[in-house]
Amino acid sequence: MAQMRKVSYVHTLSYTVDAAEELAHLLLHNPSTTTPHDFEKVYFVSSGSEANDAAMKLSRQFFFEQGQTQRKYFVARRQAYHGNTIGSMSVSSFVARKIPYEDILLPHVSFVAPAYTYQYAQASESEVQYCTRLIAKLEAEFQRLGPENVISFIAEPVVGATSGCVTSPRGYFPAEVVPDAVVVGKGLGGGYAQIAAVVISRKIVDGLRRGSSASNHGPTYQAHAVACATALAVQRMVSREGLVQRCAEMGRLLEKLLRETFEESKYVGDIRGRGLFWALEFVKDKATKSPLPKVVGFGLGVQQVAFDLGVALYPGGATVDGVNGDHVLIAPPYTVSEADLTTIVRVLKEAYDLKAKSLENLNL
Repeated sequence: MAQMRKVSYVHTLSYTVDAAEELAHLLLHNPSTTTPHDFEKVYFVSSGSEANDAAMKLSRQFFFEQGQTQRKYFVARRQAYHGNTIGSMSVSSFVARKIPYEDILLPHVSFVAPAYTYQYAQASESEVQYCTRLIAKLEAEFQRLGPENVISFIAEPVVGATSGCVTSPRGYFPAEVVPDAVVVGKGLGGGYAQIAAVVISRKIVDGLRRGSSASNHGPTYQAHAVACATALAVQRMVSREGLVQRCAEMGRLLEKLLRETFEESKYVGDIRGRGLFWALEFVKDKATKSPLPKVVGFGLGVQQVAFDLGVALYPGGATVDGVNGDHVLIAPPYTVSEADLTTIVRVLKEAYDLKAKSLENLNL
C-alpha cells in the first residue's frame, strides 16, 4: 500500500523506482545472501519462465555483440523444467507439456543426461565416479556441437516437480564454477507478488557495455514497482527472522521424520531433498528401482488421499524418463512448526498406506 501511494506502475525503460533499486541492492550486497560470485546487475520480470527467456536472450546478445553470431545452441538436461513460454519450454524436457508444440519449439537445443543418482548411476559407480561420468558427457556434448557454437548450458541446482527434488551428485556444481547468470523465481516474492529475476555477472554486463550498453529486451511489467516493493518486504522478513537458517534446521527434522517413517515402506524407493523441499519416489521393486505402472497413478492417488485427510502435497508423474515413474513433493513454508511437520508426515503415511493397500489385489 505504501508503494501504491507513491507509484503503482512506471515503465523502467526510461524511469526507475526506489523499490527495484533497493531490492537489487539487497540481492547483490546483503551479507546473508551474497556469494563470492561476481554479480553486478539484477533484472526483474514477472515469472520464472519469463526470467529464463530473458536469460536466454541476454546470453545470445552477449555473444552477438562480440560478433560471434554463429553461437546458436543451448544445452540443457533431460528431466528438467525451466518454464512454459516457447523459449523456456524449448530448453525443458517435460515431455507431456511439450507434445502440442514440438514442431514450433527452438531447433538448436540439445539435452544431456540428468544428474539423477538414484535412477541413473550404475550400481558399481561411486558418487565421485558418477559425477565424473556426467561431467565427461557434458563436455563431450560441447565438443560435438563445437564449443564456439554454444550459447549456454542451463541447469537446476535442485530439480523440482519434473523428477522430484533431485539433487546433483557431490562435485557436479563445484564451488569454483561461477555461473554467468542465475535465475530466481518463486522464493523471491514468496507468493505475495508475481516476480522473478535474472542476477547477471559483471562479465555479461561488461560485454554489453562494450557494445550497445543496453539489454535488447523489455517486457511491459519489468521491475514492476509494487512487485518489487512486495519482494523487498519479503526478503527483509526472511533476513530479519533468520528464515533461511530456520529452513535448514526444520529441513533436517523433516528428513529425519521421513526416513524414520518410510525407510522400510515397500513402494518408497528414494527419499531425497534439501531444506524444506523433499520428495518420495515410488517404485514397484526397490531392488530394480522399476517404476509402478502408469495406470496405477500411485503418486496422484497418495496426493488425493492426503488432501482428503487435510494435507496438501504436490504429485508428480513421468519421474524417471518423461513417461514412467511417480513421486510426491513435500514443500511446507519456512514458518512451519515441529508439530506441523509431524502432522504432515503422519498424514502422508496414512495416505501412502491406504494407496499401498489398494495394490494388494493387483497383479503387478
